[in-house]
Amino acid sequence: MKTELPKRILALDGGGIRGALTLGFLEKIETILREREGNPHLLLCDYFDLIGGTSTGAIIAAGLSIGMSAGDIKELYLNIGDKIFGEKYSFFKHPVKRMKAAYSFEPLERALAEVFGNITMGGDEIKTGLCVVTKRADTLSTWPILNHPKGKYFKYNKNMLLRQVVRASAAAPSYFMAQQIDVGDNQIATFVDGGVSLANNPGLQLFLIATLKEFPYRWRLGEDNLSLVSIGTGTYTKRYDAKKIAGKNLLGWAQMIPELFMEDANYLNQTILQYLSNSPTARRIDSEILDLKDDLLTEKPALHYVRYNVLLEENELNGLGLNFNQKQLESLRKMDEAKNKNTLYDIGSRAAARFIKPEHII
Repeated sequence: MKTELPKRILALDGGGIRGALTLGFLEKIETILREREGNPHLLLCDYFDLIGGTSTGAIIAAGLSIGMSAGDIKELYLNIGDKIFGEKYSFFKHPVKRMKAAYSFEPLERALAEVFGNITMGGDEIKTGLCVVTKRADTLSTWPILNHPKGKYFKYNKNMLLRQVVRASAAAPSYFMAQQIDVGDNQIATFVDGGVSLANNPGLQLFLIATLKEFPYRWRLGEDNLSLVSIGTGTYTKRYDAKKIAGKNLLGWAQMIPELFMEDANYLNQTILQYLSNSPTARRIDSEILDLKDDLLTEKPALHYVRYNVLLEENELNGLGLNFNQKQLESLRKMDEAKNKNTLYDIGSRAAARFIKPEHII
């Protein structure tokens, strides 16, 4: 009797320039799969049935979905990182724009246009299931924009330019201006970064999309039926000076909003997905509930789930053979320090070599 292959999902977090860290994990996964399948040209879009991402993860997910290799994505990302976070608005030359965003959106839009051209969400150029997570600011709703032809809103989604959808997902408040898109039915919608939602880590969102009956996939539950690989962009233990936080002004709070959302989103997603699975990569959520190894929400695991991320902390990085002082660590943790792109990629590569095991990828 022929055994049906599990449905496979790849979920990519947001995190600004720290997305470079993700690339090391993707290259390792691609290498494992190519060796396993005996196919040196295998692409991640050939293996995963659904690839989704938020913000910087959406850029990478979209690239993978159109048939770019992990190496192609690396070259692209390391090339455009300086451009995306390189052109700041000046208070003197662009006072109105600078009050709305820190960086010009034009370099990002040019880079996306070069890669995705006029590909639409319904275009045949997209070779696998794709989900781009963004936030519709004018309705306060999280939008997972799908390319599935049986999706409820595909008749509207299919004509959206992929580059505009990705740009919408990456429009981090205070970093870039919002993106407006014609979403059909005589509506112009305003979108901001998908990270300003519970889906900056889109793993749980993609699990719901894959299994809930109101979405078009309706894949079967079970660790032999459904596999989810989730990749982060680095995290760290956050603790700020209480007096300084209390004294923040409006701009200070606005700049901190993405971080506040991403921290909660990340741990909520991890908690629920570890609660639904016997994850071989389960990490401690916090000092109270630990890693949930002794907890399972359902009678049997609902999915096979692995999560790869790196703690941007001295101890973990030392374990990877790296040594950074406190000033360097603080710089690596920022989402807009483009100068760190190559270092972040190196961290991701080292972490992938240490943490990813072939048996994790089913």
